Amino acid sequence: MAKFNRIQVYTAMNETGMVPVFFHSDVEVCKSIAKSCYEGGARVFEFTNRGDFAHEIFAELVKYVRAELPEMRIGVGSIVDGPTATLYIQNGADFVVAPILNYESAKVCNRRKVAWMPGCGSLSEISQAEEWGAEVVKIFPAKQVGGPEFIKAVSGPCPWTSIMPTGGVTPDRESLEQWIGAGAYCVGMGSQLMVKTASGEFDYEAISAKTAQSLEWIKEIRKGA
Repeated sequence: MAKFNRIQVYTAMNETGMVPVFFHSDVEVCKSIAKSCYEGGARVFEFTNRGDFAHEIFAELVKYVRAELPEMRIGVGSIVDGPTATLYIQNGADFVVAPILNYESAKVCNRRKVAWMPGCGSLSEISQAEEWGAEVVKIFPAKQVGGPEFIKAVSGPCPWTSIMPTGGVTPDRESLEQWIGAGAYCVGMGSQLMVKTASGEFDYEAISAKTAQSLEWIKEIRKGA
């Protein structure tokens, strides 16, 4: 079962302002990436459900995170149906993120009081997600949905809505100023955050540094807002 309840997950997402998103078929790489993000200050980490036997990789990653990264909330992304949500919750997911709006996933997560963040592309979908119990909604792909201006537009008629954009957010100050400045609850970042060396290997120290810098920029932007 989840180590952190949904209130603790939502709070950490908002306090840090960023959720690293990652998948790799090698669990040791996943462990190193999670550790790098944790050392950089991240306290929420999304493992994406992609590739064969992804749930087995996730189960091992959860055990490592609980033993070595005690304050990290670890969840799963790319969940499109209730049975898959159930599988990952059974393997210890603290939260479930989806690229789509699916009622069966909502029921499963709500029954277990696990944070559920569905993907939405319109205000009508956001409203439906909130009716089904979503505290935070994901807009995906955020850039194609409408970018920062979409968040600003939604906040007019629905100021209570909390949005996490994923897809199109990059770990540089200009991008973060646009998204955080528009009112994003937090941002999801994947490949742009996972720096590699010239030889194509993950640069774990650089990932920690980029995570720390991004989190610092988010704090500064919020203070200046």
